[in-house]
Amino acid sequence: MGEPNAGTPFVFYVLTHDSNTMTTSIRTEQPADIDEIYALNKVVFGQDNEAKLLDHIRQTPGFIPELSLVAVEGDKIIGYILLSKLDIANGDKHFESLGVSSILVHPDYQRQGIGSRLVTHSLQKAALLGHTSVLAFGHEYYFPKFGFLPAIRWNIRPPFDVPAEVFMALELEPNALIHVSGIVEFPIEFSVI
Repeated sequence: MGEPNAGTPFVFYVLTHDSNTMTTSIRTEQPADIDEIYALNKVVFGQDNEAKLLDHIRQTPGFIPELSLVAVEGDKIIGYILLSKLDIANGDKHFESLGVSSILVHPDYQRQGIGSRLVTHSLQKAALLGHTSVLAFGHEYYFPKFGFLPAIRWNIRPPFDVPAEVFMALELEPNALIHVSGIVEFPIEFSVI
């Protein structure tokens, strides 16, 4: 399908269980999408802490509008991903990275490849924008299919104890993390959840 351009929606096709073909596009979040993204978060998570987190992140310098993406089916938002800035600190040395702040797909559309398309598209866009690495918390079998490895490989740790296999990193540029180590500093907005 080729690589997406920064301003061009990336379109892919999904075959549903009833054999109807649907076209789902991935595009940058627009201001008019915010309420629908909030509602989607409540449907997926059963409460609104994650939705509140996104609202807070949008107000920070760590928010990158081009990396706040929605999956749209017709006129309905069915998926969302946000990559935002994080710092990795080691003493007085700081390294900027990205983190997967949110990824979600409406329950009616899960297991159809939409989450994978959101991840792939966001990583491609991040690389095109010049970012060199991404960190993620997640299922030990999900993010590795995109190339993520345990962050402990680079001696990068979260500020709290978690199993090593659920905190991962991906180099968008070869050897981007080779001289990086330390503890991730999450923005204060993450205290919402």
